Amino acid sequence: MTDNSSAQSTPAVALDIDPFEEAFLADPFAHHEGIRDAGAVVWLDKYQVYAMARFDEVQSALRDHETFCSGRGVGLADFSKEEPFRQPSLLLETDPPLHSQTRKLMSKVVSLKALKELRPVWQEEAKLLVASLVERGSFDAATDLAEVFPMQVFPDTIGLMDEGRENLIDYATMVFNAFGPRNEILARSMEGKQAAIDWVEKACKRENLKPGGWGLAVYEAVEEAGLPLDYAPRLVRSFLTAGVDTTVNGIGHLMLALGKYPKEFTKLRADPKLAPRAFEESLRWDSTVQTFFRTTTREVEVSGTTIPEGAKVLLFLAAANRDPRKWNDAENFRIERPAGGHVGFGFGIHQCLGQMVARLEGELIAAEFAQQAKSIRLAGEPVRRINNTLWAIASLPVEIEAA
Repeated sequence: MTDNSSAQSTPAVALDIDPFEEAFLADPFAHHEGIRDAGAVVWLDKYQVYAMARFDEVQSALRDHETFCSGRGVGLADFSKEEPFRQPSLLLETDPPLHSQTRKLMSKVVSLKALKELRPVWQEEAKLLVASLVERGSFDAATDLAEVFPMQVFPDTIGLMDEGRENLIDYATMVFNAFGPRNEILARSMEGKQAAIDWVEKACKRENLKPGGWGLAVYEAVEEAGLPLDYAPRLVRSFLTAGVDTTVNGIGHLMLALGKYPKEFTKLRADPKLAPRAFEESLRWDSTVQTFFRTTTREVEVSGTTIPEGAKVLLFLAAANRDPRKWNDAENFRIERPAGGHVGFGFGIHQCLGQMVARLEGELIAAEFAQQAKSIRLAGEPVRRINNTLWAIASLPVEIEAA
């Protein structure tokens, strides 16, 4: 990407599509090839924004945080022109130098050492949960597994109060819907959910966090770094979106992949050490986070098209992760594929804070099914939960044969 205002520029191809329409969100992959093939950069008339769906351009934009900034919002709303519905995230919606400070602080809390200490505890939880589900023989992989396991291990890790934890998924759903337009989907997700917003605000306060959790560790780190104390609850709040809904749907898509591709599950059973790779490939194949926006800080040329300063740019992460220009046999789940480098967690300095948490949870679930199940069969089509940003599963009936 270069600053090239004087060179000949090719106008972006205009597309008459609405990526936040319910029919599009119910089957986004059906539209991605058309967007990729239309051009490296396209123009969406409906929202007056630019968009990219090819891997190289999406990854490059995510890497170039100085040109494609996050501080003006990673949704459709431009924070320099309108008020966000909640205080902006100090990680997702800030740029350096503030982002560098908060990210460094949070990386000390969510460290490899911290996860290594948690691993045996989470592994035991995964083992018991999978054993109970395998014994049942049939269950809903969305509601009985994907929504259950993260909620068993993650809130305790943060040190959240016990009462009201069911509000976490409602809250995360609202936040991800808010990255899109102010449409009916967002309105429905917010209807009657003020209690969830209030609960999250209360849960992130110092006096309501349990000793020994990551939540209080954030407060201590903020004090130690000499940052404003009101940063602490906002940083704790970041856990509650980064570590819940994305992980819930990541585990759901893992189970969908293993059920839909039985030969791949056979490979996993033969070598349970493939568990991390299985989860990584499921993130590439069926990306939970479909899209994020950036805002240009200067005029920039992308693959021959000039994007002006101050433009909103919609990045189709899931489309990039199935771009045949990058991946062979991109439409299919292949457990042995080296899928590292996908943009399912973003890329660059704004990569998802919760990615290490999600990877550990996904790996543990994949490994337990590899050891405890002989087969995973889909007992029905997945029912989707429509969201402006997330590719979410509401229900996924499966049948399991015990090993």
